[in-house]
Amino acid sequence: MARRPKGRFIDGIVLLDKDTGMSSNFALQRVKRIFNANKAGHTGALDPLATGMLPICLGEATKFSQHLLDADKRYLVTAKLGERTDTSDSDGEVVQTRPVEFTQAFLDEKLEFFRGTTQQIPSMYSALKYQGQPLYKYAREGIEVPRESRPITVFELNFIKLEGDELTLDIHCSKGTYIRTIIDDLGEMLGCGAHVIMLRRTQVADYPYEKMVSLAELEALLVQAQEQEVAPKTLLDPLLLPMDTAVANFPEINLPDAMLYYVMQGQAIQASGLKPDCLVRITIGDERKFVGIGMMNDDGLLAPKRLIVMHESAQQS
Repeated sequence: MARRPKGRFIDGIVLLDKDTGMSSNFALQRVKRIFNANKAGHTGALDPLATGMLPICLGEATKFSQHLLDADKRYLVTAKLGERTDTSDSDGEVVQTRPVEFTQAFLDEKLEFFRGTTQQIPSMYSALKYQGQPLYKYAREGIEVPRESRPITVFELNFIKLEGDELTLDIHCSKGTYIRTIIDDLGEMLGCGAHVIMLRRTQVADYPYEKMVSLAELEALLVQAQEQEVAPKTLLDPLLLPMDTAVANFPEINLPDAMLYYVMQGQAIQASGLKPDCLVRITIGDERKFVGIGMMNDDGLLAPKRLIVMHESAQQS
């Protein structure tokens, strides 16, 4: 007999405003406990130093978290010039100190190098894996392993301010971009070295900044629910974004209610508006209930690729 999963069936996405000093996994587990969710996953880790937007998927939303991992991101970063560290951020040890001597024009020239599509070699202090182990584990043991350069795209790189030896930039970039590496490379181009002292993720995909909520705010709602003698979900669940927001950029294919049974059985069905090699959101009926994603198969039919599990409570609602 299968064991009953712990926690409740709750589907949606929490836009967590992660605090500095905590790991993304710690934040994930805390949110999971606060919502008493049976399943949870995040959509791309933030360094402990970093703060900001960490979408956490609950329940069936975890099936679509990869699409947020692949989404563009935006960061506000402050770099300390004149010091290079072994981790390219302030958590590391200073390995070189040099004077800061460059003009604004020289800085502008070097910033231009990072705009557009370039090749980037990931930091040894990243979570990328080599022979099954994260790179940062090798780095902590003093072992350097080969890393291949990868194409990244910086859609926008905006100069914000330069005060003393602290430089602040706004960066909108593609998935897999390491901001620490950009800052380290920039520091070497400027001839003074640099490392990250503040990093804040301000956007993932098109999620609104103002919808973020901190762990402290979530925990305060637990206390408030206890004081008001109401179920915590009464105050917490309204914060959840619909799980299909993770695939909001996919074209929608809306099917009549009569097709629900066949779709949920995984059957390929006739549908209009399909294009080859294009994932679509599948919705049902006038209420446009999201049930999963699909793609056109070789026969020109809509073939479900990933479907949600409709819990009893959802089927009865």
